[in-house]
Amino acid sequence: MDRRSRPRLATLERNDYYMNVIDMRENKENDLYSRLVSRSQIDNGDVLKTVEEIIKDIKQNGDKAVLKYTKKFDKAELTCETQRVTEEEINEAFDAADAKFIDVLIKAKANIESFHMKQRENSWFSPEKDGVILGQLYRALEVVGVYVPGGTAAYPSSVLMNVIPAKVAGVERVVMVTPPGQNGKVNPSILAAAKIAGVAEIYKVGGAQAIAALAHGTESIPKVDKIVGPGNIYVAMAKKMVYGYCDIDMIAGPSEIMVVADESANPTFVAADMLSQAEHDVLASAILVTTSEDVAKSVQLELERQVDFLDRKEILLKSLADYGAIVIVESIDEAIKVVNNIAPEHLELCVEEPFNLLSYIKNAGAIFLGNYSSEPLGDYFAGPNHVLPTSGTARFFSPLNVSDFIKKSSVISYTRKALEKVKEDVILFAEKEGLTAHSNAIKVRFL
Repeated sequence: MDRRSRPRLATLERNDYYMNVIDMRENKENDLYSRLVSRSQIDNGDVLKTVEEIIKDIKQNGDKAVLKYTKKFDKAELTCETQRVTEEEINEAFDAADAKFIDVLIKAKANIESFHMKQRENSWFSPEKDGVILGQLYRALEVVGVYVPGGTAAYPSSVLMNVIPAKVAGVERVVMVTPPGQNGKVNPSILAAAKIAGVAEIYKVGGAQAIAALAHGTESIPKVDKIVGPGNIYVAMAKKMVYGYCDIDMIAGPSEIMVVADESANPTFVAADMLSQAEHDVLASAILVTTSEDVAKSVQLELERQVDFLDRKEILLKSLADYGAIVIVESIDEAIKVVNNIAPEHLELCVEEPFNLLSYIKNAGAIFLGNYSSEPLGDYFAGPNHVLPTSGTARFFSPLNVSDFIKKSSVISYTRKALEKVKEDVILFAEKEGLTAHSNAIKVRFL
């Protein structure tokens, strides 16, 4: 059939539903990438100003400022003594938790721990000629701060995913911060997950003030070496602003999923997985890239059907309308090009032979292979970390891992004989750079 005479895929539209359809067989140029990138380029001028003021206040006034912001933003009246979660509060939350949920948390912890244990690296030393020894020491960070969102958005999975790799790396002190409810208590699911993950030091503080407290320290909250964990725009901007005073994991953007599907894909599964990410946020992105018009049409119908019985319908509809898309391509090769261009956070390969495509995927945070490797497996249970690069940063960032909690030191040991053999080379290098004190440091050893 002539390409110009192909029937156009109808876009489903009604009063409360719209889904973008992009046919790249006829037009390979589209604004899909630029629209996705723009999600993380919203004007944050007012946010930055607010965050800057909060950080400055925390640096100057410590706990007093922290408690002030907790009262202002979380409506909770706390003191220096009550802002730390007690052992009794942790045990009470754990004991009151649903036994089946506790069992699931324990199973998830085992999977996450097992996966991250395989990432551990050891210090090494390499003996060379003339008594030279070179090497690298691996040491865990001493104190790590973990931010966990609280309130109505309680994510016990984030506790496990951020704490367990730190523990596997050997971090001795993990400090968790999470906002309290108006009653001054922390969400019990978060506390139950913290107990299972092995966190005993938890503070009832959230938002930019929590990040500032961790980065600079207060009378009660320790200064940490690194801050990890998700949060809203204020948390993200605060992490960006304190970077340098301590390390951070990444600046996370809105969640995203891309599904590559051929005619073998199950449209019901594909639509369900797309919606599983679209429900996170109105800025979340769910994209299907397919070689099949039949699959494209069926997924459209499934999205419309499934949205109607899901709880977060308003968020889902806006996410799909603004940042969702169904992209039709000529071939799987073209689909892979779209993947590598977008560099999605989550990528599902719902194709007949998914392992055959794996070597061609250059940019993706987490890759799910086959129709039964649903994205929520990665969010909660399978073991790989769910803290993933977003907004195209999978081109150069990796998922959170054990190495993120490790620092490395180089080791250099030369004998006199070894140094004598290379002294003229080092002296010449130093003098070419005009650094005579460098060259002198070598010369004095052989006067």
